[in-house]
Amino acid sequence: MARLKEQEKQFIERNPYVGVVTTLRDDGSPHSTIVWVDMENGKPSFNTAMGRAKPKHLEHDPRASLLVVDPNDAYKWVAVSGHTQMTEEGADAQIDKLAKKYVGKDKYPWRKPTERRVTVLIEPEKVDASGFED
Repeated sequence: MARLKEQEKQFIERNPYVGVVTTLRDDGSPHSTIVWVDMENGKPSFNTAMGRAKPKHLEHDPRASLLVVDPNDAYKWVAVSGHTQMTEEGADAQIDKLAKKYVGKDKYPWRKPTERRVTVLIEPEKVDASGFED
């Protein structure tokens, strides 16, 4: 298992920088999308809704990668890959926390009444980063 350094964790948690998460389709081809990112219990995470492509892919193959780049400095970034865990526990609170971080709203404004939110945690197995002091 790999570990993120404290400054890499803070980079993901504190900055409203979107991430690019890549999951694997049933045929093994990559599927990349933009996500809001967070840190939960020292692990990078993102939030999505059941029924979307990401949870479907992760149920079939739990591996994912996440890349977060500083939009003001393309040479400052963190990339994490590993197996994921999905949980609905705390996911509603997390999407509201992320809405505050990314769009300044107390509640996620695009919530559909029927959707089930899910938090995806990535267990870091490989971590790469650039632009941080050692």
